[in-house]
Amino acid sequence: MHRKTTLLCALIPFAFPVCAAAAEADDVIKFVDSRYEQTAALARDLWEFAEVGYQEVKSSALIKETLAAEGFEIDSGLAGIPTAFVATFGTEGPVIGILAEYDALPGINQDDVPIRSLIEGKTAGQACGHNLFGAGSVGAAIAVRHWLEETGAPGVIRLYGTPAEEGGSGKVYLVRDGAFDDVDIVLHWHADGQNWAGARTTLANRSAKFRFRGVSAHAASAPEKARSALDGVEAFNYMVNMMREHVPQETRIHYVITSGGSAPNVVPDFAEVFYYLRHPEAETVKELWLRLEQAALGAAQGTGVEVDWEIIHGNHPVLINETLAKMMGEKLRQVGGVEYNEREKAFARELYPTLVKPKFELGSQTEIQPYEVRLGYGSTDVGDVSITVPTTGLRAATWVPGTPSHSWQAAAASGMSIGFKGTQVAAKTLALAAIELLENPELRAAARAEFIERRGENFVYEALLGDRSPPLDYRN
Repeated sequence: MHRKTTLLCALIPFAFPVCAAAAEADDVIKFVDSRYEQTAALARDLWEFAEVGYQEVKSSALIKETLAAEGFEIDSGLAGIPTAFVATFGTEGPVIGILAEYDALPGINQDDVPIRSLIEGKTAGQACGHNLFGAGSVGAAIAVRHWLEETGAPGVIRLYGTPAEEGGSGKVYLVRDGAFDDVDIVLHWHADGQNWAGARTTLANRSAKFRFRGVSAHAASAPEKARSALDGVEAFNYMVNMMREHVPQETRIHYVITSGGSAPNVVPDFAEVFYYLRHPEAETVKELWLRLEQAALGAAQGTGVEVDWEIIHGNHPVLINETLAKMMGEKLRQVGGVEYNEREKAFARELYPTLVKPKFELGSQTEIQPYEVRLGYGSTDVGDVSITVPTTGLRAATWVPGTPSHSWQAAAASGMSIGFKGTQVAAKTLALAAIELLENPELRAAARAEFIERRGENFVYEALLGDRSPPLDYRN
């Protein structure tokens, strides 16, 4: 599409608006390409740091340093979160926000090679590609900043540093604190095994740590004197697993026992289980959550222990905006997909057989998947942003086609050139989309009108995590 437009400009001298737009897009794409090494180095550093939610001290600092060097004004510590920030360039005109994530996943360890290979001493990894998300968004923001300066066009570009997406709901606290109240449009993206920009919603989500407290005693010589907190956890889990048959089919419930005792001959007086509950509708999550709490109370009563719980996070589903999604798709098709060199082809060929029933074939990283409206079964705090301000995003082929997120295969590609090339696709697409929105008031108005229609004029925001403070220690 982009090559055809350029050819049209050469053949039809009076096609000035089309030619000017094509030349402008060319310049933006060339600028992002010229910064490949810097963007790749930033992505690699974030991959090496692999800092988990609310502990992204080095990651946040490096991104802020990179943006400050480009003339952005930095406001740190948003919403009481030390690793959250906003970087702003421009003072007047439409405000376009770009989200940047950078937290890693605990318990995933993988080197940047196509076979299972652990890195000694590492306890977290970028298996969801948030190192790429952060670096690509920075690349896009810098490209837009240079465009604003060179053209003198009115407009403000903001990059939001949003920590703890993985179960910490960092963006929710920023929304609750009003950080997006004066933004016209928000853009984001995510690492993936495909190139796609459509309208994708997600599941609402709430989580909590349920803590059971009993009485310790010797498990053999004095069991009658004990009340096992672990019994409470196990009874709770059993009751919830029975509940699965009697919930709407789109529901997802999952848990891990985070503390269950230390020795078999000591009846544990403390045990903890960490639960997630998801459904496409926030109201249904609230209804099902009450049943979860009642099950916890029943399990505690039945085993003679006590229970309390702490809500850790909660996300609304993403509110789709087809006006913006279709525009983003046009920009992605203009940019195109990812081309592998011989080394990357060899990497992909070796990794691909380790994937379970991959949906996409090798070679599809060069393609742009067709537009559609999708329900995604994951959850994200982008959802709370999207019900505050019109929002859209894209997915770029940063991983070998067919790679699932939260896998060692995703972590491997996120640390090498396959991931970095996909990041460039995202950065170019975001930059072109942001510039289009800055220049096109009709598009902004149409997106806002759809946003109001889908959300409802009388909508009142309520965070699913309530009024709690950010759980800065939830990964400890």
